Amino acid sequence: MTQLSRVDRKSSPPDIHIPREYNAAHDLIERNLQAGRADKVAFIDDKGSTTYGELAKRVNRFANVLAALDVRQEERIMLCLLDTIDFPTAFLGGIKAGAVPVAANTLLTPSDYQYMLRDSRARVLVVSKLLWPQFREIVKDAPQLKHVIISGGEEPDTLNFDAQLAAAGEVFHTAETTCDDPCFWLYSSGSTGKPKGTVHVQASLIQTAELYAIPTLNISENDLVFSAAKLFFAYGLGNGLTFPMAVGATAVLMAERPTADAVFKRLRTYQPTIFYGVPTLYAMMLANPDCPRGEEMKFRHCTSAGEALPEEIGKQWTARFGVDILDGIGSTEMLHIFLSNRAGEVRYGTTGKPVPGYEVRLVGDDGRPVATGEVGELQIHGPSSALIYWNNVEKTHSTFQGGWTRSGDKYSMTEDGYYVYSGRSDDMLKVGGIYVSPIEVESALITHPAVLEVAVIGREDGDKLIKPAAYVVLKQGVAASPELAEELKQFIKSRLAPYKFPRWIEFVADLPKTATGKIQRFKLRAAAK
Repeated sequence: MTQLSRVDRKSSPPDIHIPREYNAAHDLIERNLQAGRADKVAFIDDKGSTTYGELAKRVNRFANVLAALDVRQEERIMLCLLDTIDFPTAFLGGIKAGAVPVAANTLLTPSDYQYMLRDSRARVLVVSKLLWPQFREIVKDAPQLKHVIISGGEEPDTLNFDAQLAAAGEVFHTAETTCDDPCFWLYSSGSTGKPKGTVHVQASLIQTAELYAIPTLNISENDLVFSAAKLFFAYGLGNGLTFPMAVGATAVLMAERPTADAVFKRLRTYQPTIFYGVPTLYAMMLANPDCPRGEEMKFRHCTSAGEALPEEIGKQWTARFGVDILDGIGSTEMLHIFLSNRAGEVRYGTTGKPVPGYEVRLVGDDGRPVATGEVGELQIHGPSSALIYWNNVEKTHSTFQGGWTRSGDKYSMTEDGYYVYSGRSDDMLKVGGIYVSPIEVESALITHPAVLEVAVIGREDGDKLIKPAAYVVLKQGVAASPELAEELKQFIKSRLAPYKFPRWIEFVADLPKTATGKIQRFKLRAAAK
């Protein structure tokens, strides 16, 4: 019989025991049923609420659907689903059946999905009706794909999600999986090249909850959580599924894109105690005149990841709501946050300190540790690291090295152990022979009252030398002008070393970003050539 994980939280880091015979979905569901939470609401989506008991039955039904479709253990099923109750149903149902869910970004193009379907060799595609137009013409070019299941509606020559569940049984014997078996994939949102299928094992999900969510957020069954970050990527998956289910909390799911207005609506309606956002969203919310007042909310904790949180945005949020944003960094490869600020110890402008249970180190170009205060590549050692990149030996060996995972992020460490982000390895600029961090320039520019967002890249001047260039999104009601551009240059000169100021200021309507909110500077570099 599949066993549940156990943890001794008296030790630091927590002593987590994952039995050899283990299934992640079984653990997340059964721990709540055994705790008597069958009638407690697990998820609230745009159509209503689902209790833990109802979720358990839905998960079993979906596992039976896969069995009836002859999906065998370790075969992949691709999920391209909006954030509704159908996502945890299919994700956990697939895992319980021993299949391997592949959670896909809902904002991609048909060519991206075609690549993923063929690369993963998915046998089943579960897709929201609203997203089906992106797949309609490409599914015939996926030779391994046998069945398409539509969530939220019906389409010709496909199966209907609700109808399939209704016809399936409520009892399912959990597949005989081990803690080291492949559990699910997430495709990386890499800045260049094709996305990489990042393979996580059964033990990974609960490790992130026990090491980060419970000690850092003190999350409990009394919390109501809302993640603007979506379930299809690592940060949102932990926020909105793993963490609440690990302790029996309730999670709010939102199908639509996380605009400021959409987020405000959920915040006011549900009054979450834990809110998970990204830096871009926090900036948009604070700049919006409809942003709630501090006394309207019941925030206990707010978190940020996906990209470094500008110091000014953090300070504005704390001043408005009386609660700090716990900025941290995670990755698709490490599954969730491994470096974070903590309540009562927040230092804006840094990413905090290592989460207990994870080791980090900063390494120079020569492969040796750098001195305190010097910039190096951040590398991580911890139990939630991915197994491999599917079907990509070269990238696997480049990223996963002897138990250490290369992040591709540049950091320095202060004398008292706080880590300061300097940018991606391929984003760093060398100006006059000296490294310049785009993040440092961006963090200074965003403190100007006219600036909403900014991205800094390197651009060649007339002498073919690299100098900083800034792409600036202005706040609503502020007009672009040559005078403002010159003002921003002088603003930076008064705050940073002279060689760091942007030689060019370009005013733009928006910045290119990944679905996780990371600015895609490589697109700006390509457009600047």
